[in-house]
Amino acid sequence: MTPKSRTGPGPRDRFRAQVRQEVKAAALRQLAEGGPEALSLNAIAKQLGMTGPALYRYFANRDSLLTELVIDAYGDLASALARAAGDTTGHAAARLAAVVRAYRDWARTEPHRYRLLFRAPLPGYDAQSTSLVDASQPAMNVALNVASALAASDTALPEGSRSQFGEWMKRHAIEDVSAAVAARTTMLWAHLHGLVSLEIEGNFTSMGIDPTLFYEEEVRDFVQWF
Repeated sequence: MTPKSRTGPGPRDRFRAQVRQEVKAAALRQLAEGGPEALSLNAIAKQLGMTGPALYRYFANRDSLLTELVIDAYGDLASALARAAGDTTGHAAARLAAVVRAYRDWARTEPHRYRLLFRAPLPGYDAQSTSLVDASQPAMNVALNVASALAASDTALPEGSRSQFGEWMKRHAIEDVSAAVAARTTMLWAHLHGLVSLEIEGNFTSMGIDPTLFYEEEVRDFVQWF
């Protein structure tokens, strides 16, 4: 009698995946409460009723756990931006505005995860490793695609900038987007990141500025920029 072929993960694999998710959920709670410095594998193990050595079978060290949290966060951000781009019909300006707003909404909802993406969480941690750079690209691709549909013309770029962005696009297999659009989208992202970072750190509140109204004005400027 021919044995049945295995069509999915077995009980051991499912248990391992479940434990890994529980570890990451506990780590996110630590991050939300005390930042990366509060992340402790031993504390997580105790919380989950495990020994420290047992937990290390799932994550080799704190950096490997952080890396998975960063990759997960990039994936969630990219999904949020893609949903925003897909939920809006009509002119590309409306899609770009929706993506810009979704970026801010995600950061405000997940500030502890947003901080993980754009700063080295701990001394010595390589926040620019290949795996993290690759994980960041899908979110940028959403912005590039929407911006490319909106751009009216291929604005001239200095040769140095054109060459650098051309090489970056080649490394990430980005096609059907001009170097000028890539440069402008990157400048838009840098501007947007600055505004969002100031907001989630409370800087606008300390100035007595309503960040929602301020941000909406910036959204209009972003759209006209293209």
